[in-house]
Amino acid sequence: MPDTTFTSTELTSQYAAQVASDLERNAKEQDRIGAEIAALQEQLVALQHDHTVLVNMQKALGTLGVPTDTTSSPEAAAVPAPRDEAPAKSTTAKRSRAKKADAEPSGKKPRKSTAKATAKATAKTTAKATTAKPTLVELIRDHLTQQREPRSAAEVATALGQAHPDRGIKTTVVRTTLEGLVAKSQAQRAKQGSSVFYTATDAPAQPEPSQTEAEPAQADG
Repeated sequence: MPDTTFTSTELTSQYAAQVASDLERNAKEQDRIGAEIAALQEQLVALQHDHTVLVNMQKALGTLGVPTDTTSSPEAAAVPAPRDEAPAKSTTAKRSRAKKADAEPSGKKPRKSTAKATAKATAKTTAKATTAKPTLVELIRDHLTQQREPRSAAEVATALGQAHPDRGIKTTVVRTTLEGLVAKSQAQRAKQGSSVFYTATDAPAQPEPSQTEAEPAQADG
């Protein structure tokens, strides 16, 4: 009986440890996938914004008019003039065509210049929009890299929220993104009591005191 009880207790402990390990692995996988989904959502929003700008550019470029050549229009070729009045009508048609040809380019030049100016302005806006906004993953990784001490998800969210108030950064999303960085070995995770703190794996080394304090000493000497 004692041997049977010991064996069952040992099996129960092994199963409990296996279940705990599987649960932890499952939670980490959920956090990693959640972080990737958040990053993909940001990329989707950026692409949708670029699509809207490009559509506006296409509309602006579509306003560029091409001068029509009335001499080659189907209507003019489909209706021949009567033989009796051919000389008079041909002379009148040539004069009217010459007037239209002189009038049309001058009337359409302002439209071309306006459309070009609109296209240039839209292109500048697109360039600014595509280069001005880094992703949330990049912001969090850069913030951790610049810190000398571990930071919690709430502290990172507060700092980024103050630096980028237009992003609407939430602590839950920051925590999920941090767990994703940990899963990718781009950040380290440490527990202090019931709190969790994060540091960057590639954080810059702290400057040596001899280098930072030597300059004031030399200046005083």
